[in-house]
Amino acid sequence: MTSLSENPPEADVPVSKSWFVYLVRAANGSLYCGISDDPVRRFAKHQSGKGARFFLSSPAMALVYTERCRDKSDALRQERLIKKLRKSAKECLVASYRPD
Repeated sequence: MTSLSENPPEADVPVSKSWFVYLVRAANGSLYCGISDDPVRRFAKHQSGKGARFFLSSPAMALVYTERCRDKSDALRQERLIKKLRKSAKECLVASYRPD
């Protein structure tokens, strides 16, 4: 017999952390692609000049695209696909992006 004070069985199931692939616009207009479990925090790190050497030459200006992935592995896979795209295709992703 279980008491009401015990955790329900579903509370014992670990919740997997969400991972995201994201694009950041640099001051020179280029797009940087990366992954993170918290893209807003990661963007703030990029803005502070830390987190990626990419932004040493041109500061991070805007987080312009995020896409939730199933897990870190899926985010890495999606990042590789996006990095292979031409800039025009990346710009289409940015143009079609609708934040939640």
